[in-house]
Amino acid sequence: MDKIYGILTELHPEFDYKQSNDFIADGLLDSFDIVSLVVELEEKFNVTIDALDIVPENFDSVEAIAKVIQKNGGTV
Repeated sequence: MDKIYGILTELHPEFDYKQSNDFIADGLLDSFDIVSLVVELEEKFNVTIDALDIVPENFDSVEAIAKVIQKNGGTV
């Protein structure tokens, strides 16, 4: 999970992702951020995230992001 938090912090260092229960609703990530995040996750976790998995609810928390990584063959 720390690796995911690190990627999120690189994306927006001004936000404290650990204090949020819903990154989308709290305005910490928008659609452009999700695309950027997917690119970073694919690189760092050596996975290819299926386009059907790129929906806001899969990126609203660290736990949801971890599930997407695992679903696509990565290890968190």
